[in-house]
Amino acid sequence: MKRLAVVCVGLVFTLAAAAETNLSLPAGTAVRIKLENTLATFSSKQGDTFSGRVTEVVALAGKTVIPVGATVQGTVGRVAEPRRVQGRPSIALYPHTVILPDGTRYNLNATVVDTSLRNGTDVNEEGAFKGQVRDRGDNVELAAGAAGGGVIGALAGGGKGFLVGAAIGAGATTIHWLTKHHSAVLPAGTELVMELSRPMVMSSAVAGE
Repeated sequence: MKRLAVVCVGLVFTLAAAAETNLSLPAGTAVRIKLENTLATFSSKQGDTFSGRVTEVVALAGKTVIPVGATVQGTVGRVAEPRRVQGRPSIALYPHTVILPDGTRYNLNATVVDTSLRNGTDVNEEGAFKGQVRDRGDNVELAAGAAGGGVIGALAGGGKGFLVGAAIGAGATTIHWLTKHHSAVLPAGTELVMELSRPMVMSSAVAGE
């Protein structure tokens, strides 16, 4: 009878230990990191890697699961730097691994949902960081080009010349604008907020590299 009791107690502790090592963070859990390397549309390319340090504890039922200082690694996806008046540069980010301070690695399936940057930048539903649209300086440049062309046209041919000159000026300035690179940049130190796309099972360790 005593032996059966010992076995039962041992089984309870075994199950408790198994439960402890099979923690699972639910989908939607937020993970905040600070980028360790700069990403930019003019220098980063698809397949490049990035990493960041966790800045806030991720806990489950009062237990720390991902501590501050853990590393999150990811891969750069599609990089776009369009030369269109309405185009927006973008960098897709795909976090895939979290490394705890003790070196244990876990699979991570998450989507970036926000950054600490503002000024017209944002993140789309696919986790791609989107740079600014045409800014005030570009609008002034385009307007100045049209006005300058109009003045030259007016001097040459009066009212009709003004319209023709304005069209030519605007066209030339627009062509110039279209050839400019408008870049999206995520400097090192930028804070990223990501959310788990799928539950993260902490027992699914990835073999260390």
